[in-house]
Amino acid sequence: QNMAVVSLESGVRTGEYALHFEDNPDVSEIYTERARRELRETPEVKAKALAELRQLLQNEPNLIVPLDNELFLLSYLRACKFYPESAFERMKRFYRFKNKFPKYAENLLPSLDKNVFEQCMLTVLPLRDQHGRRILMLEAGTKWKPKVCSLVEIIRGVMIIVEAAILEPKTQISGADVLIDLVGLSVNHVWQFSPSFASMLLEWVQECVPLRIKSIHIVNQPYIFNMLFAIFKPFLQEKLRNRIHFHGDDRTSLLKHFDSKCIPTQYGGDMFLPTEQGVHLYNYLCLFEDKYEKTSKQGYIPKKKNKG
Repeated sequence: QNMAVVSLESGVRTGEYALHFEDNPDVSEIYTERARRELRETPEVKAKALAELRQLLQNEPNLIVPLDNELFLLSYLRACKFYPESAFERMKRFYRFKNKFPKYAENLLPSLDKNVFEQCMLTVLPLRDQHGRRILMLEAGTKWKPKVCSLVEIIRGVMIIVEAAILEPKTQISGADVLIDLVGLSVNHVWQFSPSFASMLLEWVQECVPLRIKSIHIVNQPYIFNMLFAIFKPFLQEKLRNRIHFHGDDRTSLLKHFDSKCIPTQYGGDMFLPTEQGVHLYNYLCLFEDKYEKTSKQGYIPKKKNKG
């Protein structure tokens, strides 16, 4: 049976696996313990940091965010180990980014970005890794036809997925891994990238988004990948650079980092996914369109243009 089933109850079901958006704030002891150990999170620290962050936000004119949404505030506090000032700075950078790069970051509604999901380049794996992290998979070689799907669309697709992930308590606590399959990457693909694009994307990843990217794994990269990586290298901070792993076609190398049960069979793991997520992931995200509508209205109110 290789049909996918999509509903709020079943999530995105492919074969024996189901992907669910998990926003339940009550997480198991493994997670509360990890949050305490890695993020300094205790009920006292949390209450104090939430109060301080709310205070800072109340004093920030023109920034519209849901002060009563604890899960939203926690996405920034957890990403910044409960230092309210840092969380506040990160949030300001996030919303300034949104205004600075509207073609990537504005109106992130699943309904408007169907095309990228139809290409089956983006997959959120249904199981978390052995550390509780979400795994986002991007197949940006053979499946990517730049004439059919632009780089802007790919980034918007990633941002739409990340919007959901940062509201999952388990993901806030444990972070995320990114698996990038570059089989079939060509000169034509590399030509889509520029230093200004690389700078923009790494600004978002490193300075803005409230998500702990714990590792990036590059697999099946051909020789031409060196040209692409050279474009990104000047903008990579050491912390992220140290979390990037290059595996080529060496499956044992990848499986040193992951429990095989959470990695698809095509990469040497045990997870057999009979159908591509693609449109099913899109249909699932569309069930949360109203949440995305609300989120897209958050941010700095644009300054009124003076009519002269």
